[in-house]
Amino acid sequence: MEIQTYCSSKTAHRHSPRKMVLSMDRWVGKVAIVTGASSGIGAAIADALVSKGLIVVGIARRTDLIENRAKHLKNGKLYAVKADMTQEKDILDAFKWVLDNLGPVHILINNAGFAKEGYLSEGDTETWRKILNINVLGLCIATREAVKIMRTKGINGHIIHINSILGHSINTPKVNVYPATKFGVTALTETLRQELMSFESKIKVTSISPGLVATELTTLRKDLSEERKKLFGT
Repeated sequence: MEIQTYCSSKTAHRHSPRKMVLSMDRWVGKVAIVTGASSGIGAAIADALVSKGLIVVGIARRTDLIENRAKHLKNGKLYAVKADMTQEKDILDAFKWVLDNLGPVHILINNAGFAKEGYLSEGDTETWRKILNINVLGLCIATREAVKIMRTKGINGHIIHINSILGHSINTPKVNVYPATKFGVTALTETLRQELMSFESKIKVTSISPGLVATELTTLRKDLSEERKKLFGT
């Protein structure tokens, strides 16, 4: 797994997860937004932040899954906000609800993502559009809204993109346009770092690139081909 944490300085730092020691004390009682929080990595992140005393808003279409988990969590608080990350209005409405009801966002974790197995040379436009809308445009819209709020409120917040190792290298076929979107996330992280530096902002931006994780997006997909199952070892 690769983690890149960037702040408003001239140096971009790369940290090994084993060397990174972070205290969550400064974030206790603060608002964090996690997109794609209904299952998988997003659900695990949201629940972990709640356990550290944060007020967490999980944005997803399946809010019932978030609400069910929220009943069993302690220390912080987990809220569910329904939104489709392919729809800008949904995203804007979600951020407005958070600001009006809970306060300004301090942490944004762009976790929502979509992938569909297939050859790029045989792909269909609607699938490409959906992947791009969620993985790139949805991420950009959420980031824009979070940074806008952080800068207006004078918050030294943190933007975290859940990227992928496929955002750095490609070593498997039938991954469609997905790696292109994750290479885009890598570029967007650096672009935002440069912007924040030019603003002399203390808002941080981090790109986290996991390897294979068992989620509904990968090994737990119901439409997984036999070829893919063998590749994943499932």
